[in-house]
Amino acid sequence: MSEDNDAVELDDDAETEAVDAAVEEEADTTEEPTADAAAEGASADAEPEAAADAESEAAAAAAEETEEEDDDASPFDDDVMPDDDVDLLIPVEDYLSAGVHIGTQQKTKDMERFIHRVRDDGLYVLDVSLTDERIRTAADFLENYNPEQILVTSSRQYGRFPAEKFADAIGARARTGRFIPGTLTNPDYAGYIEPDVVVVTDPIGDAQAVKEAITVGIPVIAMCDSNNQLSNVDLVIPTNNKGRRALSVVYWLLANETLDRRGADTVFALEDFEDEL
Repeated sequence: MSEDNDAVELDDDAETEAVDAAVEEEADTTEEPTADAAAEGASADAEPEAAADAESEAAAAAAEETEEEDDDASPFDDDVMPDDDVDLLIPVEDYLSAGVHIGTQQKTKDMERFIHRVRDDGLYVLDVSLTDERIRTAADFLENYNPEQILVTSSRQYGRFPAEKFADAIGARARTGRFIPGTLTNPDYAGYIEPDVVVVTDPIGDAQAVKEAITVGIPVIAMCDSNNQLSNVDLVIPTNNKGRRALSVVYWLLANETLDRRGADTVFALEDFEDEL
């Protein structure tokens, strides 16, 4: 493996740990107020015993009502899109639990339109409604190609299994791990192929595949995070492209949507796209 690819793998580990930590932190819930604590607060300054009892009962009732509301509330920071009423392919909570919305602490001018906001910890939050929309758009685009003429690539470790599963599900070809130079440009290379469209997991990690696709003039669909440049990308799917669960969710949805456009009856479960650790 080349030094460049070694560097990508090291970056993968560091970035993935940061993303996974952010997802886990978001899933943590604060301790809910108890009825006893609320009752103590309510009766602390009450002098008459009857007034204390009344205030205590009112506080307990309010605490119970708060607990019921908290039980129904999402444990995630759900400010991930401008319109909460948009119709998504899956519940927004499923996107959040996978960390699809969590970007990096860097952003490019190209990706600004796909970013909803920045968190207090400096991580950019991707607009999940645009992720959902672009998955549908990509499926519409891929419907126009013969399955065997679609190439899927992923140098990122956590993208390899879902990318291979996606290729298998729709009948495409996959090249995961190091992308051998000349795969698309050197007819004398034994592994030479001539796809009509390329799907990449990350334009940075899959830079060689993108470069060769541009050289031979075929379109590129790319999973892009907040720090990606889009100069050589024809269709962007904005997503966390470093997290294991995020990539599984996006490739799973893209596979099912592509099959749906073809009129296929096959529907895959998310578990089919999740690699065992």
